[in-house]
Amino acid sequence: MGMITVQRLTKSYGGRTVVDDVSFDVAEGETFGLLGPNGAGKTTMVETIAGLRRPDSGTVRVAGLDPLADAAAVKEVLGVQLQESRFPDRLRVAEALELFASFYASPAPWRELMADLGLEEQARTPFAKLSGGQRQRLSIAAALLGRPKVAVLDELTTGLDPNARRQAWGLVERLKERGVTIVLVTHFMEEAERLADRVALVDGGRLLDLDTPQGLVARAVAPQVMRFRPGAPLDLAELRALPGVSSVVQDGDRVVVSGGGEVVHAVTSLLAQRQVIAHELRVEQATLDDAFVALTGRRLAAAAAMEA
Repeated sequence: MGMITVQRLTKSYGGRTVVDDVSFDVAEGETFGLLGPNGAGKTTMVETIAGLRRPDSGTVRVAGLDPLADAAAVKEVLGVQLQESRFPDRLRVAEALELFASFYASPAPWRELMADLGLEEQARTPFAKLSGGQRQRLSIAAALLGRPKVAVLDELTTGLDPNARRQAWGLVERLKERGVTIVLVTHFMEEAERLADRVALVDGGRLLDLDTPQGLVARAVAPQVMRFRPGAPLDLAELRALPGVSSVVQDGDRVVVSGGGEVVHAVTSLLAQRQVIAHELRVEQATLDDAFVALTGRRLAAAAAMEA
């Protein structure tokens, strides 16, 4: 049995199914990513894991415990940073962390957490005057005060500037080194690719696929992607006939060629023969976003914008 076990979880609101028969296990010490656009059902899944939602059907276990029936015991092993957390407006950062630390018999050093998350300068700042990113970091710190065996981090870096985002990523990596099991909820591909051992692609309340980031990409799409704007008319059928090419897509005025093996050499050779200049040529390794496209027909970034 995993540290977290979710079996056939279903949840609906007002006749709309937001989590649809989802099952997965998270192993002890694993960093498990839930990757998908806003509105995909990710937050409902982790709120059910945390015991904040009652499933319509299915079961959830955390360290073998029922988050609802064994709520007190689950709180001893689980730390949760939700996408939206609220503290009293006049409560200062240092006061909040000192207060929450007092709830635990052996809390993490709250001053160190405050420093790790770049909140030292805001120590005496009331919650109401914190920026969105600073509130997010305070929520993360509060979730980690109890030295949890399992940490649920929902949209960890939303609203953070690039420097704060790197700090948060470093903190997750240090938690992993200490053996903490982490559920990382995100719609940022780079975050999932960097931090997660395995990733579940989620959309419309359904689990589309589950594997390592590399495994998802390798099974869903070709390993190399070429993008360019041809300087003259180009017969896409000729591109599709080249060795190693698995797909050719017209994306506005650009051509996107996916494939493996010698696909780059084959395409550039054809362009030279036809005397077609490839403007803004980019050769990329396929990403989780490409895998999401293969499974849904739309880009993860576009899906996130549509459902935000």
